[in-house]
Amino acid sequence: MNYLAHLYLSGDDHKVMVGNFIGDHVKGRRFTRYPGGVQTGILLHRHIDTFTDNHPVVRESMALFREGYRRYAGVVCDIVYDHFLASHWREFSDKNLSDFVSHSHSVLMRHYFGLPLRVKQFLPFLIKSRRLENYQHFEGIEKTLRIMSANSSLPEQTDFAMRRLESHYDELHDQFDRFMPEITASAKAFLASPSEFVSFDHAVIS
Repeated sequence: MNYLAHLYLSGDDHKVMVGNFIGDHVKGRRFTRYPGGVQTGILLHRHIDTFTDNHPVVRESMALFREGYRRYAGVVCDIVYDHFLASHWREFSDKNLSDFVSHSHSVLMRHYFGLPLRVKQFLPFLIKSRRLENYQHFEGIEKTLRIMSANSSLPEQTDFAMRRLESHYDELHDQFDRFMPEITASAKAFLASPSEFVSFDHAVIS
């Protein structure tokens, strides 16, 4: 799951939202440097990633992009799943997508000075472009993939990804629909009792 889904699965706690958003940028036990609610969000992020990466339905989706992206197929799948969440937002939330994105931006900016450096660098551009909201459009997905290819180790296979998305759109949507209730329930269970999922004293997750 990408940024929009991580924020959505965080619930209403602002510190959990922040932690879940920055989770990819806090490695190992560095999560212990953050306040308790942010720690919970970071560990929730790791729980979501582990659940997602090992889910058989997600693996079906990843297989559709593996030819062009190899071990990075999951990254593309995350963005595609955010597309389906954004484009069918009303099925998942009573709050308008634009309002949710604006609220998320506000929460993140209120915690700006406590964010990892890498997040501080890209957050203003993510906010200005309304990237989370624009996941609902094909143009938003394409732009996101090109930005990631230019600024990370993601292969520049954007044209391939967009062709696969278009030709397997209904299949991918069905896979997302089968997966989303399970990850939502798992995230809620984690937030209800984090200690049942991970020891805060011995959490060793990258």
